Amino acid sequence: MTPVSSHSPHGQSPLRTVQVLGGGNAGSSAHVRSLAAGLVARGVKVTVCAPVEAERAYDFTGAGADHVHVPRSSDPVAVAALRAACADADLVHAHGLHASFRAVLALGGRRVHTPLVVTWHDRAHAEGPRAHLLRVLERRVMRGATVVLGTTSDLVDRARRTGARDARLAAVALPGPRRPVPGEDPDGVRPKLQAELGATGRPLLVAVGSLERHRGYHVLLDAARAWRRLDPVPLVVVAGEGPLRAALQRRIEDEGLPVRLVGRRDDVTDLLAAADLALLPSRREARSVLAQAALHARVPLVAADAGGIPELVGDAAELVPYGDAEALAAAVVRLLGDPRRRQELREKGTRQAATWPTEDETVAQVLSVYDELTQPRPFV
Repeated sequence: MTPVSSHSPHGQSPLRTVQVLGGGNAGSSAHVRSLAAGLVARGVKVTVCAPVEAERAYDFTGAGADHVHVPRSSDPVAVAALRAACADADLVHAHGLHASFRAVLALGGRRVHTPLVVTWHDRAHAEGPRAHLLRVLERRVMRGATVVLGTTSDLVDRARRTGARDARLAAVALPGPRRPVPGEDPDGVRPKLQAELGATGRPLLVAVGSLERHRGYHVLLDAARAWRRLDPVPLVVVAGEGPLRAALQRRIEDEGLPVRLVGRRDDVTDLLAAADLALLPSRREARSVLAQAALHARVPLVAADAGGIPELVGDAAELVPYGDAEALAAAVVRLLGDPRRRQELREKGTRQAATWPTEDETVAQVLSVYDELTQPRPFV
């Protein structure tokens, strides 16, 4: 039975919450959608403040929430819109660094204290002068938040070092339906995708994520040179867009690498269902959506031993040092030639995925934090 939310501090109406989302990566946006649906089902009033593009993609109103368009910038107009949306809130919950910074600005200077919960899904990254700016924003957000929820232990530790008064581990669930396990493909999706991608009769390796430097795709291309010697030659498919697309495509063509950049896809779950291996060469991942999706889909994963990946996957993946193209290439070659090890990773992946929180458990944990911050405390 789904528990019903506590009432607001005044005991006269349901808890009123505002969820603040910036541009939002896929993981945080899907989490907010899932969280909104779960909270509404428990009697909580939810308003999602996010760019209209996020509403179109994730349909927060379809989950029972109200949506208020707030641009992703931190200019006075965006902050004023957010401040107005938060005027009657019992609690504000911001997701990601930039959305959290806007929430701190919007709640600043108010006569009535409104608790601010911040979920830190991943670390923002920048180089040069922008890196200093990000550190300043992090410190401001950590000091302004009532509670910081980190999706990995590493993020919780960093939040504490950066000045958070109260930082807690709160792993989020992977929202969305699960694909059937390999061998169950009633709609024939797998062969259709393999044919579309040019992977019929050859191993299909799938990587997913924005085409940015920290994703490690330069390492992936280095490793792909070794796979050209295999027979049949594996095909690497990279789903995602970003500033490095032109440079990566040029390398693929100049070096004749068996790699295809297929852009943004809305069928990543199907891509994984068609894959022989999933690849995650990134140097910094927190609670990787790809890693979770791969283990849920029983697809063996080869990932860089970096960020929150070891904590997330345990021994259910092949981990290699970040930036080591030879180790990545060798791990893939070894797995493609060892069906017994691939089956072992599928079984371990299923067991590891079973230890992750469900969407219902994630909502329950967040709601317990809300109740803690909004319940009236008795006088002693």
